[in-house]
Amino acid sequence: MVNRFMTARSTVAMTSRRVPAIVTLAAMALLSGLTTGAAAKQARPAQASEATAPREAGEPIMAIVSIKTQQVTFYDAEGWIFRAPVSTGIAGRETPAGVFAVIEKDQDHHSTLYDDAWMPNMQRITWNGLALHGGPLPGYAASHGCVRMPYDFAEKLFYKTWIGMRVIISPDDAAPVAFSHPTLFVPNAQALAAAPARAETLAREAEEAARTAEEAKQAAATAAREAALLTASLRKLEELKRRADAALAFADKVLAAAKTDQAKARAEEAKQKAALKAAEATTQLDAAKADATSKFDAAPAAKDAAKAAQARKADTAKAAREAKLLLEPVSVYISRATQKLYVRRNTHKPWPDGGEVFDATIEVPVTISNPDRPLGTHVFTAMAQSGGGLRWTVVTIDNGDDPKNALDRITIPKDVLDRIAPTAVPRSSIIVSDEPLSSETNYRTEFVAVLNNQPQGGFVTRRPTVDVPVASGDEWGNNGGGFFFFQRPQPGTMRPRAGQYYQPMQPRWW
Repeated sequence: MVNRFMTARSTVAMTSRRVPAIVTLAAMALLSGLTTGAAAKQARPAQASEATAPREAGEPIMAIVSIKTQQVTFYDAEGWIFRAPVSTGIAGRETPAGVFAVIEKDQDHHSTLYDDAWMPNMQRITWNGLALHGGPLPGYAASHGCVRMPYDFAEKLFYKTWIGMRVIISPDDAAPVAFSHPTLFVPNAQALAAAPARAETLAREAEEAARTAEEAKQAAATAAREAALLTASLRKLEELKRRADAALAFADKVLAAAKTDQAKARAEEAKQKAALKAAEATTQLDAAKADATSKFDAAPAAKDAAKAAQARKADTAKAAREAKLLLEPVSVYISRATQKLYVRRNTHKPWPDGGEVFDATIEVPVTISNPDRPLGTHVFTAMAQSGGGLRWTVVTIDNGDDPKNALDRITIPKDVLDRIAPTAVPRSSIIVSDEPLSSETNYRTEFVAVLNNQPQGGFVTRRPTVDVPVASGDEWGNNGGGFFFFQRPQPGTMRPRAGQYYQPMQPRWW
């Protein structure tokens, strides 16, 4: 018992001596944990929360994704309307920062890259696989390059967005700021007012020209068939006349060889019959030739008329298409890398493989002063009408020159301005960037441009879209070419951008 008591006392003593040490260690651990937690909070920004503006939301004009704060914000003409946390790409598969637009929507999309993974309310921004969609949000970047949004939020926005809506992915926080500048499009009130009626008139003319062309085509085909039938008929009549003439000549020979009166009488009778048939054959052939002359002359005339009608059909269709495009928002991209200006407008023509076709008939050189000095990347957007003009904002996602100086340095060709500015409408935009267009810019996209100074893992790990046709100046549809392939860039014509190049439009008919 003594031994037990002594052992117990010893244990109590040892325990009592350890208490201060344990308390000290616990305090140090707690302090260390608090310090580490504070450092973690400083390293990682506070998690974004979902929010809705305290007003009635208008139609979304743009979405801005901040990779830094893992947040997406949608804006209408008056400001932000919806905001939510997101999850962008992990290291090695980062979501690329840059300028995009919605090019396809699929409410129940399943990935073709990642084991049929469910990506509900998908809004595609590149054809190589980047999109905004509903998905799990762990509170940090966790995707393979897409932008995951809360499931309910993605469903709500799916029904509000539209093909061609601007999507800006920024390395840091960015927001549209009110902006004005003489270079920005100023519409003409009279041109704007007249544009719908003009488009309707030209559409009717195009329909009438199409009907006329079809009728002329059928008339030419009928004339050609009739000419072919007449040719065959004439050949048959010529053969009958040749035989009748041969029979008459033979009857002459028989008559000349006849020795008796009876033989001469029979030969004379045969000759008269042969002569009558030869005369009938000659009459029929002459009549057929006379009738055929006008029809033979009509065939080339009908063919020429059909060709002229077809040309008018193409011209009126092109004019109608351009007039209709003038009613659509216009997007302009100006690249310091290529010293070019590009124009895109949505034709709203569905493509069988998904998305809609964008018109890309304007691509011209542009003058940029001090071309070796960076411009930055600035997105100027016409948010709404303002009096007789437009109210503009700017979003900057890559610093270079400030937005005003960047526009001051650019001279847009007058003929391009004359085609675009008079009928510019809200949602039109001008993008100024040091970057060239990505090779993902094609006939089913608006513009795709990625920032070279930011990680692009989730972009470059995907198979790029290659050898795709782009809209030409011809009419879309079954009545013209309408497409040519992008060509591979020639050495020295592009500035490297992480393996992504826009391929210049050099016609090669499809």
